[in-house]
Amino acid sequence: MAVCSDDSARIGDIELLQAPALPMTADAILEDMTHYFSRLLGRRTIRTRSPFLFQSIVFAIRDRLMERWNQSNMAVERSDSRVTCYLSLEFLMGRLLRNALLCLDIEEETREALNRLGLDLEEILDREHDAGLGNGGLGRLAACFLDSSATLKLPVVGYGIRYRYGMFRQHIENGAQVEEPDPWLREGFPWEIERFEFARTIKFGGYTTSHTDEHGESHHSWLETHDVLAIPFDIPVPGYRNGIVNTLRLWSAAATEEFDLEEFNAGSYVDAVAAKNEAENITMVLYPNAASENGQELRLRQQYFLASASLQDVLRRWCLRHDDFDAFAEQHCFQLNDTHPAIAVPELMRLLMDEHHLSWNSAWEITRSTMAYTNHTLLPEALEQWPVGMFRRLLPRILEIIFEINARFLQEIGQTWPGDADRLHRMSLVSEGEPAMIRMAYLAIVGSYSVNGVAALHSRLLREGLFRDFAQLWPAKFNNKTNGVTQRRWLAACNPKMAALISARIGSGWITDLSELGQLRDLADDPSMQKEWRAARAANKARLAGEITTRTGIPVSTSMLFDVQVKRIHEYKRQLLNLLHAVHLYDRIRRGDGNDLVPRAIIIGGKAAPGYFMAKEIIRCINKVAGVINADPLTADRLRLIFFPDYNVSAMELICPAADISAQISTAGKEASGTGNMKFMMNGAITVGTLDGANVEILEAVGAANFFLFGLTVEQVQAMFGRYDPRAIIEADADFASAIKLLESGHFNPGEPGILDAVIRSLQHPSDPWMTAADFRAFVDAHRSAEAAYSDSARWTRMSILNTAASGRFSTDRTIRDYNEDIWRLEQIELNGR
Repeated sequence: MAVCSDDSARIGDIELLQAPALPMTADAILEDMTHYFSRLLGRRTIRTRSPFLFQSIVFAIRDRLMERWNQSNMAVERSDSRVTCYLSLEFLMGRLLRNALLCLDIEEETREALNRLGLDLEEILDREHDAGLGNGGLGRLAACFLDSSATLKLPVVGYGIRYRYGMFRQHIENGAQVEEPDPWLREGFPWEIERFEFARTIKFGGYTTSHTDEHGESHHSWLETHDVLAIPFDIPVPGYRNGIVNTLRLWSAAATEEFDLEEFNAGSYVDAVAAKNEAENITMVLYPNAASENGQELRLRQQYFLASASLQDVLRRWCLRHDDFDAFAEQHCFQLNDTHPAIAVPELMRLLMDEHHLSWNSAWEITRSTMAYTNHTLLPEALEQWPVGMFRRLLPRILEIIFEINARFLQEIGQTWPGDADRLHRMSLVSEGEPAMIRMAYLAIVGSYSVNGVAALHSRLLREGLFRDFAQLWPAKFNNKTNGVTQRRWLAACNPKMAALISARIGSGWITDLSELGQLRDLADDPSMQKEWRAARAANKARLAGEITTRTGIPVSTSMLFDVQVKRIHEYKRQLLNLLHAVHLYDRIRRGDGNDLVPRAIIIGGKAAPGYFMAKEIIRCINKVAGVINADPLTADRLRLIFFPDYNVSAMELICPAADISAQISTAGKEASGTGNMKFMMNGAITVGTLDGANVEILEAVGAANFFLFGLTVEQVQAMFGRYDPRAIIEADADFASAIKLLESGHFNPGEPGILDAVIRSLQHPSDPWMTAADFRAFVDAHRSAEAAYSDSARWTRMSILNTAASGRFSTDRTIRDYNEDIWRLEQIELNGR
């Protein structure tokens, strides 16, 4: 019989009476902060550079969140309402203190409390480490989604991994990226609460057995497993001034036994802690280098660890209040953020069948009614695939379930398209070949009731290209949900001068309804508005210029046009095209042809995956070129090329308010959406971009007069395959040929012959899928148009204001409303009848 069988669910809970609400005054905050500093942390002397002052402030603020957190959780539990569980291997949360102060509306009270001690709030805010639990846009999007869900009062729980070392710290040596561990937990993380009572056991290895009972029902056992504990740590996610606090639950791996005392006493100290070390490796590092088999295996362990722990946690909570699973699907949605958590599909099947004794059909009905899959890539090589042999060794029971899902799915395909063997091979969840591979994206599609892309173009290309066969089978399953960003962090918090100006002119309603920025259109030509807008932007540029000098030693004039491209380093994002433009401008200056150029600082930042050779070579090439350009007296106050090291969320909070140009220059058809483009636009930068990802919708929103479009379209890129000849393109363009000649001459790498050759060869190769050379001339021309506009201060300011005014549709508030209307179907959390 299908019943809840979690023993822990039978333990009764007693709720304590709620304490009176804490005051939100400066006096109360100062009193609580002092209490934590002296009595909990045991400190007497305030030192601003020590972590203890920051921790005491966080504890005082967290207490005020805790009241709302408990009330929110109790409201959801008592209403027994539908919940979305957002599974993501990345949550790039960034710093949390400023956001908490903003959401609680106590920034000024906290500032006053610190001022009484002679302390500066901004200095304290800078003490917070970025929680580097993500690599780029995917993790930052997940963080924005949690913010908007809480602000919209929707019951959404984030599930992720508490990596001990997050995204590596990057520094540059001799132009090359060097990775260092990011020990973000070294000084503690005062926002989190360990919930060891909810630890779950995760199985790996072992073998499976099965038997059939007297009723003909099959039963499976997974035996002799190597178990790991998953311990949850909860982080509060506040909504904006609405009393709601949702939860981000991060899992940390631990051994079931700390160490083998017998081995230790025998003197085998390494063996005594071997199991502990092996277990903790699972959550040691974000994205281990998958170039080796060990790295691939660890990554698969991470994915299963996240899925199993999270699903077990949800089932535990369900069984606290229910005796069966009849209503489970009506009450849950599992949103899979990209393909990484796709293993949740067979894991939910395993838990329902093996642990809770549901039949295959009942378990499959629940699984296909609760799983929803978001795809974030158009690159086939970025879709997760794992060797069958690795699955068999690590997750034998999961492999059995995948094989059964595939067998039943292929039967459905055979009935729909009889005799179409090619289609069966294309759509199978298990690819043929040596080694056979599990296609995780296909597994996610088959096991989900919704599949969405993240921009209109991306979703169309998924339906017409990458997932065409599946879209033909289940057209209603596919939909689009264009990404967004939260304006609370990406305008109100990171750009206070502009936020204050906007609120003074149109009110502060835009902080929860970004469409209200549309009122700025009527002010775009107002001379006083333009003057204040330029003043706010100038202050932001001065702030960024100071940080650039601090990090690189390179002075940058704020009168320069700030031309910015900051994002993960990848060939399809074409930082190389930006570099070619810098070389071209430098070449013009050297040839005496640069007198009419607008002074420009080209700012590039981002990290390359440790195992991505070409991305790391591009970083080296940028830095080598920058070293020569910035040292040449001819370029003084005319051209700067900056590689901004160790780019992260906090860096972006400085950069996006200061950018004049937002370079969004990926090869058309390669970028799923992009969210950096939205942050820049929201803060008044003008896009120089291709028709790719969400650029298409940004162009539509702001109009062609306020966007510098260039480059091949998706259709033109596709038509050029097989006849692309970059050398001919270079030879036909004198400027391009001169720039390449300068790169090849060794001018930028004296004494290091050949170190730039790999990059130079890549852009001249006919098989270059990114077609960088094809877009060079159009890119140069787009920048000349941008220079002409920038030279007209009134025109440029008008364009800047209109970009901000048109950014309303790119809030994650809108995105989350779309998810909720079409996929999640959640009711708002009601607090005490409100």
